[in-house]
Amino acid sequence: MNGQSSNIYNDPKAQWFAYIVLFGVLALIPTFGTEPFQLRVFSSYAVYAMLAVSASMVWGFGGILSLGQGIPYGLAAYCMGATMQMQFQTPDDPIPSFMLTNELNELPSVWQPFWNTSVGLILALGVPTVVMVVFGFLMFQARLAGAFIAIMTLAMLNAFYSMAQDLQPFTAGFNGISPPNAFKAFGVEVDPYSSMLYWINLGVLALVTLGSKYMLQSKFGTLVRATRDDAERVRFLGYSVAYYQIVVFVFAGLIATLAGILWVMTQQYVSPTAFETPFSIYMVIWAAVGGRHSLFGAIVAAIVLNYLQTELADISDMWQKAWLLILGGIFIAVVLLLPRGLAGMFEYLMGFIKIGGRNSSSTRVSEN
Repeated sequence: MNGQSSNIYNDPKAQWFAYIVLFGVLALIPTFGTEPFQLRVFSSYAVYAMLAVSASMVWGFGGILSLGQGIPYGLAAYCMGATMQMQFQTPDDPIPSFMLTNELNELPSVWQPFWNTSVGLILALGVPTVVMVVFGFLMFQARLAGAFIAIMTLAMLNAFYSMAQDLQPFTAGFNGISPPNAFKAFGVEVDPYSSMLYWINLGVLALVTLGSKYMLQSKFGTLVRATRDDAERVRFLGYSVAYYQIVVFVFAGLIATLAGILWVMTQQYVSPTAFETPFSIYMVIWAAVGGRHSLFGAIVAAIVLNYLQTELADISDMWQKAWLLILGGIFIAVVLLLPRGLAGMFEYLMGFIKIGGRNSSSTRVSEN
């Protein structure tokens, strides 16, 4: 038995079991008597984990260094914010207060569809997806790669940030949109401090993670990784490299879209900060710290790092202000000492577990 096959870390069944255990443990958190406010914080961690999975898919597996995952996230968040805001408005009071402050006398036409909650949800899913399809098609048909993609996605992200900031009568500008009431659908109100929302967020996280893993284990996933490793060879074999790049780019964007929708349900707030450059870079850092070739590692890193930030902020404002330096230090340490992230370290440690009468550690860059 060789080193790769004897390491339980590389066993597909063991990997699926690890995911089941992870989500099973996380699902038990509300049963520990967690306070409502703390439960809301954990709900936000699930959203961050989705964004880490999104970054891992597009960068770690697709080989596309996108610094613009905040684009689908922010667009979905604004559509969801508008939907929840219009649930609060009535025919007698149809105009949100921030529009009245900006001297709008009637509801803008772009806000009219959000009267209908179902249409609003469709737009929250559809608008970011269409933007990612068009943007991805233009980039990958032009055979952009590497730093050029990073620059293009970053430029587009900043363009959306400027629009959200400058179109104050429609977006509330820097103040953002703060729907007064919790989201309602199918006669049910989703309390942001409830166990129900936590389980919804965790359920969506589990769905997109396991769906991503299933896709990556298919022939499509093999071709995606082959495109990442040697696009010219894949093209020479007769496959459309642009097609696989566009699909993984849009799929990762869809994960970020779902995260944006759930974020507004959780926080009842959206502002231009959703499009800020540092936030999209955080997603990349979470994926890098966890191991960009591991969805499992990305989830763990996102939860651990955000939990650490919360705990340090509770200690003192000084630690909160120093968080960027701390995060930067963690990132540099991982790059220098753990180039494969936490997942790589875990793989190394699992190599010492005896299987079939012997133990071994694998040097292969595993992808799970």
